[in-house]
Amino acid sequence: MMLSRASKYAILSTLFLAEHSSETRKISVKEIANSIDVPSPFLAKLFQQLVRGKIISSTKGPNGGFYLTKRNRKKAVIDIIENIDGLEKINECFLGLNECDGSNPCPVHFIVEPFKNNIMGKFRDKTITEFAEEISSNGRVLTLKDLTTPKKQ
Repeated sequence: MMLSRASKYAILSTLFLAEHSSETRKISVKEIANSIDVPSPFLAKLFQQLVRGKIISSTKGPNGGFYLTKRNRKKAVIDIIENIDGLEKINECFLGLNECDGSNPCPVHFIVEPFKNNIMGKFRDKTITEFAEEISSNGRVLTLKDLTTPKKQ
């Protein structure tokens, strides 16, 4: 199961909105991009797509920006992934083989499948709000800043 960088950024920034925005506090792309350390132009494109998909909301003008409505907050994380990547990417073979399923498995199919189903279940069953609440109650931080990049061997 592979998530594109776009999906990862979309999930991260939507969860950031869930934690920090409201109908009265809208947040600019620049502020979010700086907070979670994602390139601003890339995030702006993703946000256009997420607004079209009714995952997040926006208003224009001096007090404009992005935020989540009650309806947005009831969406599941899987909706974000589906909006950005479609679900085909998630169902791809872990090893990248064209044909891989239970009747024609790749060498790691039966190892990966239970994990994939477990993760997908959580992405499907939890709302954006539930994920955001879990993050703040566990004291986790939503940012890509200061994550050490693995050294190339």
